Amino acid sequence: MTALLGLWPEVQDTCTSLGLMLSTVLFVALARVVLRQQMHKSVAHTFVLEFLATFQLCCCTHELQLLSEQEPAHPTWPLTLIYFFSLVHGLTLVGTSNNPCGVMMQLMQGEMSPETGAMRLLAQLIGALCSRYCIGALWSLGLTRYHVSERTFACRNPIQVDLPKAVIIEAICSFIFHSAVLHFQEVRTQLRIHLLAALITFLVYAGGSQTGAVFNPALALSLHFKCFDEEFLQFFIVYWLAPSLGILLMILTFSFFLPWLYNNHTTNKKE
Repeated sequence: MTALLGLWPEVQDTCTSLGLMLSTVLFVALARVVLRQQMHKSVAHTFVLEFLATFQLCCCTHELQLLSEQEPAHPTWPLTLIYFFSLVHGLTLVGTSNNPCGVMMQLMQGEMSPETGAMRLLAQLIGALCSRYCIGALWSLGLTRYHVSERTFACRNPIQVDLPKAVIIEAICSFIFHSAVLHFQEVRTQLRIHLLAALITFLVYAGGSQTGAVFNPALALSLHFKCFDEEFLQFFIVYWLAPSLGILLMILTFSFFLPWLYNNHTTNKKE
């Protein structure tokens, strides 16, 4: 009984954080329903949807990061939560990218106009920054022992390797994830969401201890805004340029290099 009482505060803190994340998801879901009923599809409609999606992703990730630091000796629990909330985001944020790299991929493939791309990027930037200040306000209420508003205004550098390795890790994560997004399009939705959630969990497990495995510039800005202020060049290279490089390499590989290789091989066989 004493052991259970000793664990109870930890359980309460965990439940409170989970409650905040689920409340955020429900709030965004309600906002999306109201938006669909009150606003016809337009530029403003797309902007608000992208803003809400990025806001939800960033707020939940702030809390997930907090939970993972509470139980560093038991990494399976945070990974389970990452998988679960990746599923939740996949199910509830249909029709949005909430990742500048996703917008870049669509632009490079000609699936989106530059104007729409710029509007989506702006919505993601605003959503990321708003989520940061919203989380700061929630943590200032002190709902758990770990909710400290000062935490959001401190730089907690997640980069544990030298700059070249950090760039390679983030670029590879971006390359792998968006390659999967591209090639899973024909897979039925229910299975695709599970596959992508499992992939995200694996990438976080593989690279999380070294760079955080963010591979999302908007999310990185929300999580590490203070670090961007203090060490802008390093964080710009690792969390903005590296994922963009991963996208560029992916497009070159699947749209140019592999088709060229295939055509060259076919020509040689005919000869």
